Amino acid sequence: MWRNIASNFLSIAVLLLVVLAGVLAWAQRQYVGQGPLEQAICYKVPSGAKLWQVAEGLEEKGAVTSAYIFKVGADYEGRAAGLKAGSYLLTPGASMQEIVAIVAGTGRSTCGTEINYRIGVASVDVIVRELDAVANRYVERVKFDPATEAVPQDYVDVAEDADTRIRITLAEGVTSWQVVEALKRADFLAGDAGDVPAEGYLKPDSYEIRRGAARGEVLADMEARQRAVIDRLWAERASDLPYDTPEEALVMASIVEKETGVPEERPIVASVFVNRLRQGMRLQTDPTVIYGLTGGKGTLGRGIRQSELKKETPYNTYVIEGLPPTPIANPGEDSIHAALNPAQTDFLFFVADGSGGHVFAETLDEHNRNVAKWREIEAQQKATEGSGN
Repeated sequence: MWRNIASNFLSIAVLLLVVLAGVLAWAQRQYVGQGPLEQAICYKVPSGAKLWQVAEGLEEKGAVTSAYIFKVGADYEGRAAGLKAGSYLLTPGASMQEIVAIVAGTGRSTCGTEINYRIGVASVDVIVRELDAVANRYVERVKFDPATEAVPQDYVDVAEDADTRIRITLAEGVTSWQVVEALKRADFLAGDAGDVPAEGYLKPDSYEIRRGAARGEVLADMEARQRAVIDRLWAERASDLPYDTPEEALVMASIVEKETGVPEERPIVASVFVNRLRQGMRLQTDPTVIYGLTGGKGTLGRGIRQSELKKETPYNTYVIEGLPPTPIANPGEDSIHAALNPAQTDFLFFVADGSGGHVFAETLDEHNRNVAKWREIEAQQKATEGSGN
């Protein structure tokens, strides 16, 4: 009798283990398999929220099939304590495992409202925008210049919200002075900016910033990123360049940056200046002259006078030999790469072509013909502007 009871108990135990294994396998498939979301959503994890609250909220939104499996899976992976407040973009079909990784990841919001503080060469503007999760694109709410316009109420409404992301976007070609002056006006930063960093050593990039971040720390991050780019690209440079140090290459990169905004032209523009250096010719580039006049403190706002082209200054490349003493702006990575890996050409001259780009020449005669064409284009443009067409 006892043998039968034991046999039956063992059979039941085995059956229960099989069932349990099946349940666990099913739950595991539910956890890692495609989720039920049919459209992307922006899901907000409130500050101080518990995992079970997030799990139930996700189930209510239709993002997960089971709050219980979501919680157990997060516990099993050791992510339960890593929950981060923020607003997160959840894509169609995202699995529970993928959602856990998102809400317990970096803590950087990927949707919701964003303030983008953009520092450009000619101006600074602030854009408040929101991500349309379904369309996966940002919708602009308001845009204004903090230096010349009153702060809109739309900005005030979102600026103090802890869930609002803040981003600083640094344009290629801005000067270090321009960056510091703009950061001084950024009301979401704290502390003194300190001295203006060395020209050329701030990386044009997009920076996600926490409210109350120290201005000095933001500048240090910009500098660290730029130096990392310089070190990496210097190690990958072409041989036989006419400059011997990363600092000289950065000067060249800044000139390339200011001479063209057309990405594919940068290596060609760099080749022109490299060819000139190799032949002992003066660089004769207007942006260096302008930097010598402004010191990088804003734009010149007028044409260069003949007397200024003839005046000897450390930055007047119509007069001095070789490179100016420092960069004239903060170049982007593409311009640094172009300076270190210029195109192989025989070009020594270039002039605007009227379409935003340039036309290049190997000889002075060819260049003079190109200049004459550009003067005709200029005259036509002025005539069109004058007629109001």
